[in-house]
Amino acid sequence: MTNQPEVQMKKELGLLDGTMLVVGSMIGSGIFIVSADIVRYVGSAGWLLIIWLLTGLVTLTAALSYGELSAMFPNAGGQYVYLREAYNRLVAFLYGWALFAVIQTGTIAAVGVAFAKFAAYLFPVVSDEHILWQQGVFQLNAAQLLAIAVIVVLTWFNTRGVKNGKILQTVFTIVKILSLGGLTVLGLVTAFHTEVWNLNWTDAWTPKSWSAQEHAFIPIGGAALFAALVSAMVGSLFSSDAWNNVTFIAGEIRKPERNIGLSLFLGTLIVTLIYVSTNVMYLATTTIHDIAFAPADRVAVVASQTIFGDIGAKIIAIMIMVSTFGCDNGLILSGARVYYTMANDGLFFKRAGMLNSFKVPSWGLWAQCIWASALCLTGKYGDLLNYIIFVVLIFYALTIIGIFILRKKRPDIPRPYKAFGYPVLPILYVLAALTICIGLLIYQPTFTWPGLLIVLIGVPIYYCFGKKIA
Repeated sequence: MTNQPEVQMKKELGLLDGTMLVVGSMIGSGIFIVSADIVRYVGSAGWLLIIWLLTGLVTLTAALSYGELSAMFPNAGGQYVYLREAYNRLVAFLYGWALFAVIQTGTIAAVGVAFAKFAAYLFPVVSDEHILWQQGVFQLNAAQLLAIAVIVVLTWFNTRGVKNGKILQTVFTIVKILSLGGLTVLGLVTAFHTEVWNLNWTDAWTPKSWSAQEHAFIPIGGAALFAALVSAMVGSLFSSDAWNNVTFIAGEIRKPERNIGLSLFLGTLIVTLIYVSTNVMYLATTTIHDIAFAPADRVAVVASQTIFGDIGAKIIAIMIMVSTFGCDNGLILSGARVYYTMANDGLFFKRAGMLNSFKVPSWGLWAQCIWASALCLTGKYGDLLNYIIFVVLIFYALTIIGIFILRKKRPDIPRPYKAFGYPVLPILYVLAALTICIGLLIYQPTFTWPGLLIVLIGVPIYYCFGKKIA
């Protein structure tokens, strides 16, 4: 099927590199801010932790299931390849199209702008309030330029070989793990506030949603509770996404049939533990009300000011800059490998399927860079990401259903690793993902129909232009 043999890629990555890619791609800026939105939906300490635990369990279950697929198809492209083999080229293309159109590039743009916005804490000149040029409704600000500069620099760095990208990824991921761990420990040891903790755990298991009309948290149950849980999980699921990026670079991982599955498990487990413990720290230092209404949702800043005083905001700004820089590197490194495989299937621009002298798909990297930079300029990447969460879950569910299909369709393929807890855990994941999707369709339609439209636009592109662009 491919025009270029997979062996041309250098197998430079081991288990540590794969694990650090999973962790580094997952942890961006979400853990520092989305707990505020979650609390406004569920209104209590117990339910805040339940949301993060549910998200972690769902993600871990998916990662354990993906281990079987990664062992069966240890090739560049990952999830795209799994969908192609389980279903057909159209389904795989629609995933690749959505990835390039918004999932990967939109996330790269959003993470880059988050880097720039927090850099403005230290260097106000790069603030998004610093307008450099305006023409009609379009505004170009300093934060957008800094975000684009970060994307360009990281793209160039990754065109110089996968070894460069992996070193940068591993270093920045270790730093962010240590910094988040240090913040959590310091918060629990030096800033633990008994009165705040006891207050947060008073009536902690009664779910409540904030009512703007009542200016108070109102107890909820039944359908209202289901709607709140689904809505609250949008933020935590986005904060836990991109764990599958390690499958995209399978062609450059040593012993991929073993190391990808282990990287998925270890990486998602580490992130789940970090996210839950960080939220425990928030509850030990900050009241539920202050979490819900932290300025600009920056919960970590409020907690850090309790721990470090006035300098806390700058400490968090530095942490988020490190976190987002490493996150963008992981997203940039991995995304182009999907376009590489699509190109060799005749479903993307032919040049994206070529490797440069460093044995990396540099054309795909630069194409990704250009589109992500364009999304930075639109200022609409946040909306696009909200639209796509529904689609991301659908593709995850389809991929895991693919395990069942491939066991019937391709029983002859060696399976060095089989999905943990099969068939129970994969079925539970599919049910959980579809339940969340149904909830989003009913209660958050603005998060669903636009995302579906973006994917469906790929259908005429596939039939009308698929062969032409190749």
